[in-house]
Amino acid sequence: MTQRVYLVVLLLRLSLMCPLATGIFMDKLSSKKLCADDDCVYAISLARAEEDYNASDCRFINIRKGQLIYVYSKLVKEKDSGEFWAGSVYGEQYEDHMGTVGYFPSSLVSEQHIYQEANKTVPTT
Repeated sequence: MTQRVYLVVLLLRLSLMCPLATGIFMDKLSSKKLCADDDCVYAISLARAEEDYNASDCRFINIRKGQLIYVYSKLVKEKDSGEFWAGSVYGEQYEDHMGTVGYFPSSLVSEQHIYQEANKTVPTT
C-alpha cells in the first residue's frame, strides 16, 4: 500500500514538472536543425551566456550569465519562431557536472570557440 502511495505521488510530481507528461501538445520549435553530424552528437561550438535565462518549459534549459554551454545543434528559424540552439550546461556543484541538455535562445549567448561547421541539415523529431 505504501509503495502505491509513493508511486502516485511520484507520478503527480512528474506531471507538474513537465507538460509533456500530462499529454499536452507543445508546438514544434522548428522542423529542421543544423548539426555537425547526422546524429547531432558532436559539439559545434562553445558559447558563453551573456544573460540569465529561466526555462519556459521542460524543452529548455536554465542558463546563468558567464556559464559555458556546449552547442550541439542550431534550429533553423521558421516564420515567427525565435532562434534557438540546443546544448548542454554544466553547474558549479559536483552533482551538476553530468550536464543538462535543452534549448536556449541564441541571442543570449556569444560563441567563444567554433569546433566544427554546422553544415548538416537534419529533421527535428
